[in-house]
Amino acid sequence: MIRVLLAEDQGMMRGALALLLGMERDMEVVAQVATGDAIVGAALTARPDVALLDIELPGRSGLDAAAGLREEVPDCRVLILTTFGRPGYLRRAMEAGAAGFLVKDGPVEELAEAIRRVLSGETVIDPALAAAALSAGPSPLTARERDTLNASVDGATVADIAAKLHLSESTVRNYLSSAIGKTSTRNRMEAVRAARQQGWL
Repeated sequence: MIRVLLAEDQGMMRGALALLLGMERDMEVVAQVATGDAIVGAALTARPDVALLDIELPGRSGLDAAAGLREEVPDCRVLILTTFGRPGYLRRAMEAGAAGFLVKDGPVEELAEAIRRVLSGETVIDPALAAAALSAGPSPLTARERDTLNASVDGATVADIAAKLHLSESTVRNYLSSAIGKTSTRNRMEAVRAARQQGWL
């Protein structure tokens, strides 16, 4: 039996996926979590063969959790299943060690087959998304620019961001200015929006 962990914050979607995968002759859902923070702990306890992760979860993102699984539960293969087929997300998922990336609008048979394929060592990627990711190229943002944009999401002041990231205010301004330039936007809120649309945040 293929042991599967499901991480999805919408209860109805999580329940439906568990039910559908449970109907597959060779699959068993051994853990279900609603937050990103619970993924690694659940995987350490349940020891799944494959973790099926959404990206946008409360707490830790599915992409961050994928990197955590690679370190702490290296035998577990990660398959990202998301509503948001953004090129930057695909690139970040692969960097985090994910073995597959699918969007949620595909048929469940395709998902079950993808689980089997990643477990056998293959990499499974939605073809349209793979093409878009290749044409989009890598994120132009540095890790620090990304951190600074993420910290400014809730309208935080420069002083707030500086305190949160343990940086000087002038350094924060430099990172924000650079990120605004790289995203070809007029201010940091536009930069956040543009970077999110590309999947860079």
